[in-house]
Amino acid sequence: MRSGDFKETYADLVVLSDSRLVWAWAAALLVALVVAPFYVNAYVLSLLTLIFITGTGALGLNLLTGMTGLISLGHAGFLLLGAYGYAIAVAKYHYPPLVGFVAAGAAPALFAIVVGLPSLRLRGLYLAITTLAFSYIIANLILEARSFTGGARGLTVLRPEIFGLDFSSDTAFALLCLGVALATLLACLNISRSRIGRAFMAIRDNDIAARTMGVNLQAFKLYAFMASAFITGLAGALMGIYLSYVSVEGFPFLLSIEALAILIVGGLGSSLGAVLGTVFIVLLPEAIRILFGLFGGGLEQILSTGIHEIKSMAYGLVIIFALRFEPRGLVGVWRDGKRLWTYWPLRY
Repeated sequence: MRSGDFKETYADLVVLSDSRLVWAWAAALLVALVVAPFYVNAYVLSLLTLIFITGTGALGLNLLTGMTGLISLGHAGFLLLGAYGYAIAVAKYHYPPLVGFVAAGAAPALFAIVVGLPSLRLRGLYLAITTLAFSYIIANLILEARSFTGGARGLTVLRPEIFGLDFSSDTAFALLCLGVALATLLACLNISRSRIGRAFMAIRDNDIAARTMGVNLQAFKLYAFMASAFITGLAGALMGIYLSYVSVEGFPFLLSIEALAILIVGGLGSSLGAVLGTVFIVLLPEAIRILFGLFGGGLEQILSTGIHEIKSMAYGLVIIFALRFEPRGLVGVWRDGKRLWTYWPLRY
């Protein structure tokens, strides 16, 4: 039984994990995720794909809001830019899909500089409103640029073929989304233990103290906005491919609320929390559907006609309950359970 957390070197402090058991469980989970798309039915496969795509976007927002403490309600705008960046590059100008993914990340990253500049002087509610306004501005610009974006008609997007690998089937596309999600998770974990990640967290905890310690607030806030937007743009491209059609209506403001709910329920500032929160929030509507199905009749009718309103209410309720009863989120519950298991029966 492990009896302590004493570290002898700096490398021990920043390592992803020093436990062989953790790496073994991670490898087993990875194998299960790779194998699952080949055996589950179409419905479960669609849920898995949504979890992978949503998790990628949530990890992007976690860099900005969770690690750096900059509240953003413009997540849907960055998703929209990523989706259109890919669709315009691939469907309109017929560039290779890899170029489309680069465009999907680069377009929102460039726009993030514009929306990130006010963050140098704004914070809290004022910054949140600024990013919200940015999301609506982007949506209207896309609608007005009809010759370039297709306007309200949108653009049709096909499944990509990369390095000779065809991702047109649902199973292959799910594996592509899994690969992007895993790469994003590893990138975020490594950022969090790097000099840049420590600067992000210093700004979140106390920006005045961070400046005193030599952190360039202007530069690192822009870094956070650009990195978050780049990752979010990739998630937007995957979402557009998943929907097979990119339009403004496909990326409503509710996506921004959903992303914030994921971070709050999962645990702000934690990549593991973003993953746990994604699984919880994506499966929440399915749990509601099953619950309403048990009662039948009128409740099923309400669910079929007001799904968006019910989802909004559910997100609000889980945010309230998380903030009231477990502000650390699901990752806090996970860590408490792991600590209890590790030191049982000496700790209770």
